[in-house]
Amino acid sequence: MRPTEAKDLPVAQKAPDPHSVRPAGGFPLLGDGLPAPGAPAQAPRPVRLRLDDDGLADVDADVPAAVGRLLADLLDERVERAAALDPVFGHDLAERVAAFTLEGGKRMRSRFVWWALRACGGGPAEAEAALRVGAALELIQTCALVHDDVMDGSPLRRGRPVLHADVAAQYAGAVPRDGGRRFGEAAAILAGDLALAWADDTVAALELDADTARRVRDLWSTMRTEMVAGQYLDLQGQVTSSVSLARAVRAACLKSALYSVERPLALGAALAGADAARAAALCSAGRCVGIAFQLRDDLADVFGDPAHTGKPTGGDIRAGKPTYLAAVARARAKATGDRRALAVLRRSLGRADLPDSRLGEVRDVLVTTGARDVVEAKIDRLVAQGMRHLDSAPLEAQARRRLRELLHAAAGTAPVPAPGPGGADQGMPVSALLTVGSEGGVR
Repeated sequence: MRPTEAKDLPVAQKAPDPHSVRPAGGFPLLGDGLPAPGAPAQAPRPVRLRLDDDGLADVDADVPAAVGRLLADLLDERVERAAALDPVFGHDLAERVAAFTLEGGKRMRSRFVWWALRACGGGPAEAEAALRVGAALELIQTCALVHDDVMDGSPLRRGRPVLHADVAAQYAGAVPRDGGRRFGEAAAILAGDLALAWADDTVAALELDADTARRVRDLWSTMRTEMVAGQYLDLQGQVTSSVSLARAVRAACLKSALYSVERPLALGAALAGADAARAAALCSAGRCVGIAFQLRDDLADVFGDPAHTGKPTGGDIRAGKPTYLAAVARARAKATGDRRALAVLRRSLGRADLPDSRLGEVRDVLVTTGARDVVEAKIDRLVAQGMRHLDSAPLEAQARRRLRELLHAAAGTAPVPAPGPGGADQGMPVSALLTVGSEGGVR
């Protein structure tokens, strides 16, 4: 069974008899459909790839499609095993996780892994591992988004009801309204946990030499902790109404920049066996562009088109998220004594029922205080410095070009020719470029 979008299963419909379900992987079963006590544990069946030079060219031509094919086979097997364990669990959670992972996203993180590998000279011997790491990143992205939607109380994701709302709707006729909402949220937490478990399983099954395995394992472990730290800072900033520019940048770095750009690049470099200089250059480029990526996302949340973003506009404003954009607006309004702007921000940020008309007032403040221009300028500076880091390392020419295009796309900026020597902040370390400074003043 190829995972598809989960369909509603009416509660009154009788689930398949677990005694009649043939288990995947040959588990010996008791009468209750469970593995017999002491039965040997069996790992999921590995999906084997055959990648030669022609296969590499095919992946180069369409990385998202290659990762999608691998994910489809991998998730097909996981859903089959989940359904054999319990049909309701397989339908309600495993199928939804598979559908969410397969049907959305641009595969940005897996593309960063692939092109970092290729830029550092990785070939057929390392290609399969890179695609598998890319698939694992898509699963951990599913975990992050499903959990994020629960924490934010979001109604839509990719133009469709979020997973917790979809589960709640399935059981709407069987449980009280509030109970259905809480059940849907709890189910979504478990769905995210399942996606994370599958991601970890995929990385654990990689066949690598000892040194590469250690590097990949360390990067993966660090990345998962950074994600949680960033998400917590985001939540903590909401409840404390944080207005710190420095904390906003730090949360953006931990929550998004590292796991969306820098760590995928580092994983690709590690799989290719890159030396320290090339790995450091890629990581520095990824850190700069990763923060620009989050700043662009902050702008899109307020000024973007819901038809393009797939979710309602103004979610960060209504949730009171401590974004860099909002922090800059407040700092500049204070610096210029703009009482009206401060009043609009004070009564709007964190107001869950903020009407669209009042959201328009917030947009006006973000423009008139100059906050939007400040953030756009910071994105440009971050991307420019990221490109200089990228161009400082000896990388394969075609892969470097593809990375430049991908990094620009992530930050929402137009590609420009590679900079020559002597740029304005040539050689400036990442930590210096990311120093917040005084965004309250006119720049």
